[in-house]
Amino acid sequence: MQDKMFSAFSEQTRGFFEPMRKFNGLMLDNMERMTEYQLDAMKRYSQLGVERMRAASEVKDAEDARDFTTQQADMLNSLSKQMLEDARAMADISLKFKADLEEMMSETGQQAADQASENMKAASEPAKAASSNSQSSSSRSSSTSKNKE
Repeated sequence: MQDKMFSAFSEQTRGFFEPMRKFNGLMLDNMERMTEYQLDAMKRYSQLGVERMRAASEVKDAEDARDFTTQQADMLNSLSKQMLEDARAMADISLKFKADLEEMMSETGQQAADQASENMKAASEPAKAASSNSQSSSSRSSSTSKNKE
């Protein structure tokens, strides 16, 4: 009896904490993806900045300065494209997280509805049994009283 109660309690506790565990796992995965992407982006931007500083330090005359400013314009163009790609990638990561979260919430909601349905069934069975026992005992008592008359 106690083993059954303990098992039932353990199962209910596991069921209660499972959605939170899944949510925490999703959050952790998302943070890991975002952090990894941001670190990669920061590395790209840092390397680009160092390259541009090196190029600037190598300017020795007016012709080099003209070439450097031309390269700067090209670099700014490619930098803006890279920033747009990074923004799209971050948005994609966020959309994937949102979809995963919605799927998890849907599953959790369905599991909760199923569990509630099972609990209602389990609760109604003893009530039906008690009701039928009560009806059969009342019918026996009424038939007994009829027999005495």
